[in-house]
Amino acid sequence: MTKIRRGGYVFITWVGDHPPRHVHVLRSERLIVKSNLEEHRLMHGIADPKVLRLIEKLESEGRL
Repeated sequence: MTKIRRGGYVFITWVGDHPPRHVHVLRSERLIVKSNLEEHRLMHGIADPKVLRLIEKLESEGRL
């Protein structure tokens, strides 16, 4: 499991989780977004631009 805290959010991925490769984004311990990292689209929730920018940044850093 990878757990990263950024900008008031927690980004979680699990090795061996079901496809497609995705990230769970939590705020105050509640799931707000589940994002498909392969197709760059949301699977659950509504993301504000800040969350999308953070996901892009973490991907570019190789963290997700």
